Amino acid sequence: MAKNLVIVESPAKAKTIEKFLGKDFQVKSCFGHIRDLDKGDDAIDIQNGFKPKYIIPSDKKAVVDELKSLSGKADQVWLASDEDREGEAISWHLAEVLNLQPSNTKRIVFHEITKPAILKAIENPREIDKNLVDAQQARRLLDRLVGFELSPVLWKKVKPSLSAGRVQSVAVRLVVEREREILSFKSKSYFKVVAEFEFGNKKFKAELSKRYETKEDAMAFLERCKGSDFKVEGVEVKPSVRKPAAPFTTSTLQQEASRKLGYSVSQTMRLAQRLYESGLITYMRTDSVNLSDLAINDSKQEIVKNYGEEFSAPKKYSTKSAGAQEAHEAIRPTYFSNQSAGDDDQQKKLYELIWKRSIASQMSPARIERTEVRISISGISPDDQPKLYFMATGEVIVFEGFLKVYLESKDEVVEEEETESGIMPALKKGDLVKNNLIIATQRFSRPAPRYTEASLVKDLEELGIGRPSTYAPTISTIQKRGYVEKESREGILRNFELLELINDEIKTYTRTENTGAEKNKLFPTDIGSVVTDFLMKNFDHIMDYNFTASVEKEFDEIAEGMQAWTKMLESFYHPFHESVDKTLKISEKVTGERELGAHPKTGLPVFAKIGRYGPMIQVGDGADDVKPVFAKLKKGQSIDTITLEEAVELFALPRTLDEFENKILKVGLGRFGPYIQHDGKFYSLGKEDDPYSVGMDRAVEIILNKRKADAEKEIKVFQNGIKILNGRFGPYINLEKENFKIPKGTDPKNLSLEDCEKIIKDTKDNPKAKTAFKKKKKA
Repeated sequence: MAKNLVIVESPAKAKTIEKFLGKDFQVKSCFGHIRDLDKGDDAIDIQNGFKPKYIIPSDKKAVVDELKSLSGKADQVWLASDEDREGEAISWHLAEVLNLQPSNTKRIVFHEITKPAILKAIENPREIDKNLVDAQQARRLLDRLVGFELSPVLWKKVKPSLSAGRVQSVAVRLVVEREREILSFKSKSYFKVVAEFEFGNKKFKAELSKRYETKEDAMAFLERCKGSDFKVEGVEVKPSVRKPAAPFTTSTLQQEASRKLGYSVSQTMRLAQRLYESGLITYMRTDSVNLSDLAINDSKQEIVKNYGEEFSAPKKYSTKSAGAQEAHEAIRPTYFSNQSAGDDDQQKKLYELIWKRSIASQMSPARIERTEVRISISGISPDDQPKLYFMATGEVIVFEGFLKVYLESKDEVVEEEETESGIMPALKKGDLVKNNLIIATQRFSRPAPRYTEASLVKDLEELGIGRPSTYAPTISTIQKRGYVEKESREGILRNFELLELINDEIKTYTRTENTGAEKNKLFPTDIGSVVTDFLMKNFDHIMDYNFTASVEKEFDEIAEGMQAWTKMLESFYHPFHESVDKTLKISEKVTGERELGAHPKTGLPVFAKIGRYGPMIQVGDGADDVKPVFAKLKKGQSIDTITLEEAVELFALPRTLDEFENKILKVGLGRFGPYIQHDGKFYSLGKEDDPYSVGMDRAVEIILNKRKADAEKEIKVFQNGIKILNGRFGPYINLEKENFKIPKGTDPKNLSLEDCEKIIKDTKDNPKAKTAFKKKKKA
């Protein structure tokens, strides 16, 4: 039996650490938290100082029993969970549940899983930091209190099965407000004027200093350019320096992995967790941009070796956030000499991103030479010339510096980028340049872009909402609970005008472009919007951005021992509880109802609203004993934007197409989606098929394809109900609701009824090698 027992959260982490320790150490995983808050109403004893009631889940009891046995036999127990508050709480729960004694229990922390880091941690153990535990416990209990009290209010006042949370509801508010800002935005058109010039056989572009609001103004300008000379009025060369970005924090890693690799926030954290547990990167939940002296020296060696001494510029970065929770070290490779690492392509891509960002942060700034050339127009009046001119800009990289390795990406921008050239021709004041063409293009102003997961994380961090450990769970939660959807949507075609001046002749064109297309953007659902409005009206304090950020600061104060967690909860809970009681008593049920108008045929009122099962359209209000009828909205439709015509169209189902094989063929919409009904049978439409427009030919094709698939599925059918079928994983025997594997090497076509009965009997009589499996029921 090993003298030392090391307990960590995951098997992967245990496996890596075990490689660095000798035979005297046994490393075991506790598989995360071994205790949870009780799910009952008495989980938090509010009257007794908010005392929590913890339970050991059934799936953790075997783990607890094993760890109790091993810890009782060990001379020393080392609690090696992660170094953040969550990890500290895990160690505290272990000490409590396993009844560990302080005399032979030590807490060790490290921000990378390498042999030097592990051995250094063992040489410098400490006690469990109760302040960190209290901060984590305060967060957990506060969020439980908010969710536990707010959710029933939503069930009664909005819709059953809804939930609310301190951070998640504020995150949804951000998405809802951005969507409304976009929908209310009124786009204005303008004309951007760009000229192509030539000097010394080198072409370059320049943009006019003014943009015109109307086509007529742009046309008038082009008329004045006919026969004009274009002269260089000034050349200015501006040297500049571009500095590298700091190493990754949790937030910036999530943002950059989204921009460069297309990873979701949760995917990034899952991959980073694996890289960390494999000993390849430092701890991935951190607010800090600091690098250790050892890391700075190692990166310098790698930079000098690969790029040369002039590319090395070691530097320390400081964390801007005053409340940084994990102020230990930025996310970086454990060994800079490993330029590639990871078990699969996704891990390798993320590791490469981390390596490049870390290395670039320690490299020299790039030196840029920016040239600006001002070009006058002789056809313009002297009074207008000082403010109406063409400006050409060129940018040349004099020294690459960190750009040789890495350039940080940017979020989607609203404004268009400037028209830039690369290397400009050698121009001086007074030079005449040849004009090849001038184009005035109609452009349109745009609203702020919809959120991506990464840009939402950025705003949450800037507002002080949440911490590194909460970003990914928050964004996953608001999507899982149906408040926000991540979607890609096709754009719409839009005409724009283009005016072109060539050889003193103006031509006008109408062109078409696609606009409004969205890829992996966050859209609020109708439920998300209605819940946000309800919470803003009744719990504006909870929904306030400043309040949510101030709570985070209070957690920081608890972690630093500056505030008692029970007092913090007490000051929050009682006013909050009073507002919950008040809302339950006086607020009315909300549905987000919007009257669209009168039905064109019946004259009955048409409403868009939230019903028991989600967004819907209602025709009729129950007056004059006329029973209302209801229809679900299509995907992509919203109760806030749907029109009367679109709402009426939803009642077009079921619709009759024609006869097929002397039987009527209908298209309808059921509980499990759109379908075709024919001769008493139902055939599901594919995702690409619109039930409102699918035609006769396509409907018949779906029926025939289903018949063919069914025929090919049945290999043999016996009278007693036994069937031999083709399945996704090969042929199998079916009897009622059970399926049975056919032995390898057996031709299913040659099986008799007796053969099938024997396979079924042998399977049931041999439970150790049982291969029967229940058919899955539809959810």
